[in-house]
Amino acid sequence: MVKTPFSDTPPPAQNAPGDTAAAPTADATGVRPGDSYVQSFARGLSVIRTFSAEAPQQTLSEVAMRTGLTRAGARRILLTLQTLGYVSSEGKQFRLTPRILDLGFAYLSSMPIWNLAEPAMEALSAEVQESTSAAVLEGTDVVYVLRVSTRKIMSIGLGTGSRLPAYCTSMGRVLLAALPPEEARAILQATPLQTHTGRTVTDVDALMAEVAQTRAQGWSLVDQELEEGLISVAAPIIGRQGKTLAAINVSGQANRTDAATMRARILPPLLRAAQTLTERLGGLSR
Repeated sequence: MVKTPFSDTPPPAQNAPGDTAAAPTADATGVRPGDSYVQSFARGLSVIRTFSAEAPQQTLSEVAMRTGLTRAGARRILLTLQTLGYVSSEGKQFRLTPRILDLGFAYLSSMPIWNLAEPAMEALSAEVQESTSAAVLEGTDVVYVLRVSTRKIMSIGLGTGSRLPAYCTSMGRVLLAALPPEEARAILQATPLQTHTGRTVTDVDALMAEVAQTRAQGWSLVDQELEEGLISVAAPIIGRQGKTLAAINVSGQANRTDAATMRARILPPLLRAAQTLTERLGGLSR
């Protein structure tokens, strides 16, 4: 269930006779504007989110189409972002500038966990000679907040800010396992469950069984469910009061590191790294 950021919005006022002003309408998020919701700000964020690896530069018409805004509305937001230095343009094409990274850096720098996690992840990657990542749950996806890469193992590039579906990733299952079962099920039910490979689990009940197993054993191994040849194992990073703050994983290529090797060689140092971070954060052991 998607919760709106407010629950006490007053009903729209009745128009007086002859008054043609319409009541506030919901934007692309489905939320009606109110005292606790700034629609113009939300629309600005929706414009920023249209830029991606698949659409690194866009025309005004493309931004309007992807956001559901009018061309005039999209133009005002793009020009505002350009004035502030977050967007640049060349001809009819708009693109984000490096200044947009300030927004993500504010999150990373405000969370001391990432300052602690990076050296531990670098040490883990050096020990196992594989890539390591840390991610948090956001909606139905995991969002990468740190990555130490030894080699490219996926057809898509991964870095800070990258998003992958939670249901078919090891970090996603670890983060789902940290939630109450009914909340995890609701997220899975809200997820477009796609078959990425012949191994991808897309049945909600089967996925809930995987999540329950992850919860019981304290780690998750996903073997080629997101992409052929990609295998990964993940464990939770736990903070105070036993709350899972993030997940850390090791990923590699299945043709050189199969599931048995992952469990025997990779899992023990991964669990030690996760435990080290948990202890540094004053968390509880699993």
